[in-house]
Amino acid sequence: MKSLITILAAAAVLFSAQAAPAQETPVTVGTVAGSDVEMLEKAVEVALRDGLAVEIREFSDYGQLNPALAAGDIDLNSFQHIPFLESYLKDHPDGLVSIGTTYVSPMGFFSKKIKSLDELKKGDTVVIPNDPSNGGRALLLLQAAGKISLKPEAGITPTPFDVTRNALELKIVEVDAAQTFASLEDAATAAINNNYAQDAGLNPLKDAIYLEDQDSPYVNVIVARDADKDNPRFLQFVKAYQSAEVAEFILQKYEGATIPAFKYQTQDQTSAPAPAEAGQPARPWRARPPPCPPARRCWSGAIFFL
Repeated sequence: MKSLITILAAAAVLFSAQAAPAQETPVTVGTVAGSDVEMLEKAVEVALRDGLAVEIREFSDYGQLNPALAAGDIDLNSFQHIPFLESYLKDHPDGLVSIGTTYVSPMGFFSKKIKSLDELKKGDTVVIPNDPSNGGRALLLLQAAGKISLKPEAGITPTPFDVTRNALELKIVEVDAAQTFASLEDAATAAINNNYAQDAGLNPLKDAIYLEDQDSPYVNVIVARDADKDNPRFLQFVKAYQSAEVAEFILQKYEGATIPAFKYQTQDQTSAPAPAEAGQPARPWRARPPPCPPARRCWSGAIFFL
């Protein structure tokens, strides 16, 4: 009798083991330390609740993330904006592709003199950073606002020499990015990088008079191998990242320094786009920082009369 019970018990265990579905391995997402990890951790919470296990793998060198993905060491990565990915693929045709947007750390135009770029007058001075990447980004933003036109072939790194239309004859001044905030004492408006805006006590979401939105070419993305772009588990993770919970976490945690680059559903099921619709100015300043110290008012740069 004991042997019969033992046989039945063993059979039950064997049947149970065969009936139980094999546990899927976690989706692995590579990134770098910092805010990217914080946002991913929130997305992982959402994904796990929906039955998807995700493992975050931190890399100390962001330059290794795309090669690791191409080699199959990770399933996805989340650390780069689209221009970075495009630049990488020109030199390394590894078959990587974006499968979903995540966030943008927006550049904005700020002013102590006007509340909208529509208030710019003929001959006003517009300050932009003097390095190719950020200067080009500022010019593209000025073009998005309808104030200038640029040569299409200039791509994402235009210079003032690529301006083809400047109806207001704006004086475009290039200065070091760290001096853009100080230039607000004299210029009509200045394009200020996200980090320098925060250092100056500005909240881009509240204080910019014109702000990049979720349609910015500098939006960050989740990247997969081209062969896996339709993988349902990977797309499930994208859906988890693009949830209301992650969007609200980003808005609350970073207070406008980083904004969601996707549309999501709020709790009342109404569509909630990321702040600032395409081509629309951000909200005007609600509070202004104290005046620049006198020493910071001395700024110089190259002036372009176009």
